[in-house]
Amino acid sequence: MGLLDSVLGQVLGGAAQQQQQPQGGGMGDLGGLAGALGGLLANNGSAGGLGGLVSKFEQAGMGDVIGSWIGKGENQPVSGGQLQDALGSDTIASIASRLGINAQTLLPMLATLLPVLIDQLTPHGKVPEQGLGDQSDLLSSLGGLLQNRQP
Repeated sequence: MGLLDSVLGQVLGGAAQQQQQPQGGGMGDLGGLAGALGGLLANNGSAGGLGGLVSKFEQAGMGDVIGSWIGKGENQPVSGGQLQDALGSDTIASIASRLGINAQTLLPMLATLLPVLIDQLTPHGKVPEQGLGDQSDLLSSLGGLLQNRQP
């Protein structure tokens, strides 16, 4: 999981600083963010791993968008609304609830985070054959990384 740790360290370090609010919202719980990402990217997660996420985007007519994140070259942007269409309102609501934030706060964060994360996790321009591992593997890796990043 060294690559995943490295990528998330770079991506989440900046995203967490941008998303933490002075009022002290749920984004301070970065372990919840690790769980949410694990649920989206893990082979046994709710989305069916990275391959399942690709399928969801394709079904929503956005295969070219996620394909740009995986392939070499510039990443196409995605809006919060497009993410909600691809992932579904129930998935977004579940992640937001887990983090203690609302969907309007979550969606822009995911729109920034997912393209960079997926791009970095697919350096050879394709989805890894074995996926990214099961949720317990990802949660363990992500949880340790995020705990070390909290101030």
